[in-house]
Amino acid sequence: MDEMFSHLVFWHWFALAVVLGILDVTLGANFFFVWCGVSAVLVGILKLLFASMTWEYQFLIFGIGVMASLVIWRTYLSKHRALSDKPSLNKRSAQYIGRVFTLEEAIVNGRGKVRVDDTLWLVTGEDLPVGTNVTVVAVDGTVLKVQKM
Repeated sequence: MDEMFSHLVFWHWFALAVVLGILDVTLGANFFFVWCGVSAVLVGILKLLFASMTWEYQFLIFGIGVMASLVIWRTYLSKHRALSDKPSLNKRSAQYIGRVFTLEEAIVNGRGKVRVDDTLWLVTGEDLPVGTNVTVVAVDGTVLKVQKM
């Protein structure tokens, strides 16, 4: 094992950084491999400055660098989360809050149904007869909570 890694020089680490960058772009890894590449560049610079550094220390620094850069990146992303201009895009039922529908099935014992486009949705609310217009006021999973208009 010693023989295999004892010949590592700084440009090996720089080449690894380039390969990791290309891999990140190719796989669409959302900067995961880029941060591994940053760590490889760090090790390459340290190896350039301290030519006598053993391979064990190089790999140790690389591993610590990868972990540190990923933690820093994750922390940065959590603090700088991009706000969507359509926050309910993938929350279909939340898009119905405030809309008015007509009851397809009467609300009996707190449960009924409304037709939304081509789908019947389960609704909860006060008991009301068929044909009553109701407004969606909240959503609980796939159940729409409604009240009379």
